Amino acid sequence: MNLRRPGAWTGLLSVVLSATLAAAAGGQKTDKDAKDSDKRPQVRLKAQPVIAMAPARVVLTAELVGGANDFEEFYCPSVEWEWGDGTQSESSSDCAPYEPGKSEIKRRYTVEHVFRAGAYRVMFHLKRRDKSVGAASVNIQVRPGLRDGDNIR
Repeated sequence: MNLRRPGAWTGLLSVVLSATLAAAAGGQKTDKDAKDSDKRPQVRLKAQPVIAMAPARVVLTAELVGGANDFEEFYCPSVEWEWGDGTQSESSSDCAPYEPGKSEIKRRYTVEHVFRAGAYRVMFHLKRRDKSVGAASVNIQVRPGLRDGDNIR
């Protein structure tokens, strides 16, 4: 590289800065780490509505976004919902044995739950052998309704 040429220092600075930022962003990643993160779907949880009047019927949707359709850790999991009020629900399915490249993960889980007045943090867990392999949460605020008898003036 001819450092006397106009713009040469800018190119060199760009290379050094890129290498510095890559090192600061989490150290060295192995090829296996990069492959696993490319394959792993992201778990997202949405509630509709997130603010409501009691009693509130809320629809919760957990979605697996991106990643491989045959990601083994998410194939045929048990599903656990923690409602934020001290209760929870769990479900599981019977599935065919996992086959790489053939078995497909379920990408959408939808439930409906009724909440009374209060603030709730709902958690969604995908589990394999009682170990959480994916999770997401959402906050819900439910205000007292007319039938609750609170704050009627």
